[in-house]
Amino acid sequence: MPGTDPSGAEPSSAEPTRADWADAQLVWDFHLMCHELTPCDLAIGLGSHDIGVAVRTAELFHAGLFPLVVFTGDTSPSTRSWFPRGEAVQFRERALELGVPDTAILVEDRATHTGENFVFTRELVAAAGLRLRTALVICKPYMQRRAFVTAAKVWPEIEVRCASDPAPLPDYAAKIGDARLVIDNVVGDLQRILEYPKHGFAAEQDVPLEVEQAYSRLVDRGYTSRLVRG
Repeated sequence: MPGTDPSGAEPSSAEPTRADWADAQLVWDFHLMCHELTPCDLAIGLGSHDIGVAVRTAELFHAGLFPLVVFTGDTSPSTRSWFPRGEAVQFRERALELGVPDTAILVEDRATHTGENFVFTRELVAAAGLRLRTALVICKPYMQRRAFVTAAKVWPEIEVRCASDPAPLPDYAAKIGDARLVIDNVVGDLQRILEYPKHGFAAEQDVPLEVEQAYSRLVDRGYTSRLVRG
């Protein structure tokens, strides 16, 4: 999944160093919300390049944490070749393969960014006549905090908790098969947490100084392909 450095330079293909892993771990740990998982009214599976979101959703459904899931997401330039029928559509198909019944799945296939994931899911459940108090957002590990603060901004009426693949950072990167891409995304999601509240896209978060410093070091070392321009 190629990315573009905002500076115009090609991103490095070098393997992460020990210092890179250490800084990435600091930022990764900040992204994790570490919520206690308790039964809720609905799960929201956020579309992305990571089909593991569908796998984790199926695991938690079978654990009895929710009766219904909405998979949400169209495609993006970086996921279209992987999920040509749409992220939510193909996440649903994977969940069905893992034994989640079709009657327990709704599909929202229009959203192209995280704010739309929640706005369109809210519209979908309202049209279905569902009244929600609690939701479990299932997403990539490094997206937990950004998903949480986005939901707090655009859907404040419900209590949201977050869940992901529980694998540690190195194991998760090995599953994805591209360590630099994972660290690029860890960096990119922190940039969004820092910047999006200024534009009204998400709620404010206090970011510890050591996390911001780790983020800055990773940017200086070239982990920039998932940064937003401007």
